[in-house]
Amino acid sequence: MNKFNEFKLTVDSKSVNEAFTRVVVSAFVTPLDPTLEEIADLKTAVSEAVTNCIVHAYKDTYGKIYISGVIDDKNNVKITIRDKGCGIPDVAQAMTPLFTTGEGDRAGLGFTVMESFCSKVSVRSNEGIGTTVTLTKKIEGKAKW
Repeated sequence: MNKFNEFKLTVDSKSVNEAFTRVVVSAFVTPLDPTLEEIADLKTAVSEAVTNCIVHAYKDTYGKIYISGVIDDKNNVKITIRDKGCGIPDVAQAMTPLFTTGEGDRAGLGFTVMESFCSKVSVRSNEGIGTTVTLTKKIEGKAKW
């Protein structure tokens, strides 16, 4: 894989930064000439991952969310969202549709949404250390490099 472009970003785990990260990622992939659907898919998946950091990883506190992105020579976009929060005790269970540790309006579909909008989703987590979610999506457009 040859990298054509990459970025790194650190934001506070505050709700206002969820929208900001969506904009950053959509601007980052713009040179690939993505369709509106591809942009919407990627923005939604990133939004879900960042929201998980805000709501679950740093529940009742604030921390940092580390986001990086890479575009390779085959128009694959890989976005990594990492936190240093509480971690996920059972990743397989957490990725099960409708499972949630949140209260009230949480539907437990975050990982399901990510998987439906990306080519690949991988999740690594250690309790007390944090979680890393990697989203990969192939963009079919023609790169404008």
